[in-house]
Amino acid sequence: MKISIIIPVYNEFRTFSQVLDRVRRAALPEGCSKEIIVIDDGSTDGTTQMIAVHARAGDIITRHHIAGNFGKGTAIRTGIAMASGDIVLTQDGDLEYDPNDYARILEPIVKNDADVVYGSRFLGKPAGMAIRNRIANWILTTAANFLYGAGITDEATAYKAFRASALREVHLTCRRFEFCPEITAKLRRLGYRIREVPISYNARGIAEGKKIRASDGFAALWTLLKYRFVSRRLFVRANAAATLVPSR
Repeated sequence: MKISIIIPVYNEFRTFSQVLDRVRRAALPEGCSKEIIVIDDGSTDGTTQMIAVHARAGDIITRHHIAGNFGKGTAIRTGIAMASGDIVLTQDGDLEYDPNDYARILEPIVKNDADVVYGSRFLGKPAGMAIRNRIANWILTTAANFLYGAGITDEATAYKAFRASALREVHLTCRRFEFCPEITAKLRRLGYRIREVPISYNARGIAEGKKIRASDGFAALWTLLKYRFVSRRLFVRANAAATLVPSR
């Protein structure tokens, strides 16, 4: 199976090379190969030039530069459109998450035990996470569980893996950090169960380049509320509409 690893990047000059090295070295389940797709969301700090160097060295399978900063959600959607793998996995461009967790995240899908797997920071040890971020994560996770019966512990985790066929049933519109609540809401509305596995996590702060803000938390909560009541046929791709499973 081919694993498409999508890395959305915006101004990660200090960490990107380390992240890419870890991604390249990360072990996958037996029989799997990887393609690395880097989406540069209009970086202005030298990241763009750094990505070009890695691309010329053959470290990156595919790269795309967006002319302007349109947001993480836009970058992920661009990556999904470019992905050719059987499984799609999202990876942040910083050092908060550890690619050594890939095998654990991917194995349930490879073994046909799941279509969607989230790496939960709260089943592991979320080192250094600020109290306000813990509270925000708890609110969003509680909302996802209440509204969609998601049965998860970490709605906002960056480590999400999807069978490509499931992911491509959904029409996404996210621009910033709404990717997490939007994909959670829509996949649950389509009847997909989310499997979780524990991962490691090492939080960083705003001074270290963290970009999510309080306003993004409110946008995420609104996204969860909105898609609970929107007709499924408005967000299912046309070629998948005939195979809709019962609403949940």
